[in-house]
This record gives sequence, C-alpha cells and structure tokens, in this order.
Amino acid sequence: MKRNTWQREAVRDALTQSEGFVSAQSLHTALRDAGSSIGLATVYRALADLAGAGDADSLQQDGESLFRACTPDSHHHHLICRNCGTTVEIKADAVEEWAKNVAAEHGFTQPHHIVDVFGLCPACSST
Repeated sequence: MKRNTWQREAVRDALTQSEGFVSAQSLHTALRDAGSSIGLATVYRALADLAGAGDADSLQQDGESLFRACTPDSHHHHLICRNCGTTVEIKADAVEEWAKNVAAEHGFTQPHHIVDVFGLCPACSST
C-alpha cells in the first residue's frame, strides 16, 4: 500500500472537486492556481496510484488519459457526454453476465472489463 502524502491527498481532493473526467495537466493547473507547489510529474504519479487503488476511474480520450474520482470498491461503468464531459456511474448487470459468459466460452476465468458509453447528455441533446 502506498503511503499517504500531502501531494496524494491534494490530488485526491482536487479530483473529488472536479466535475467529470479531467486530465493530469488541467488538475495540475487547478492545484497551482490554488497556490500548491505540486509538480506535474507528482500529479501524474498520484493519479496513477489512485486509479490503481480503485479510488479514481481513468479512460483514454483522443489519446489522453482522463481521470475522475469514483465510488471505491464498486464495480461500475460510465455514461459520458462527448460534449460537456458529464459522467454518470451506472450498473450494467447484462454486461456483467455477458462478459462472464463470453470468457467462459473461451476457457477464461476471472474476467475483467471496462465499459464506457459515450453519447450526449440530456442538456447537450436539447441544444
């Protein structure tokens, strides 16, 4: 287990206050604007550690890693607005069953998967 440092806590707090998914660079800028002396490499490391521990979700969008605080110890999926980034955590029992069945059909055990569904949120759909 990684030790908690002030830097990791600062990144965790900033991520929790962010809306939707954010890049390490934008999180770093927000931290610096708030007066933190934290370095960009430290933000990247802290985000990777948080994602590895299940305290943050990550996804790739346009070749960039994006992160958001998530509900720890809860396997879930996301609906993500392509326009504004609004993100909703969802359960998807049908996906869970499908993943388990497909893995079993091919002799795989302990399947792990990530499902992110991109679309337009209600607010962006109405404009």
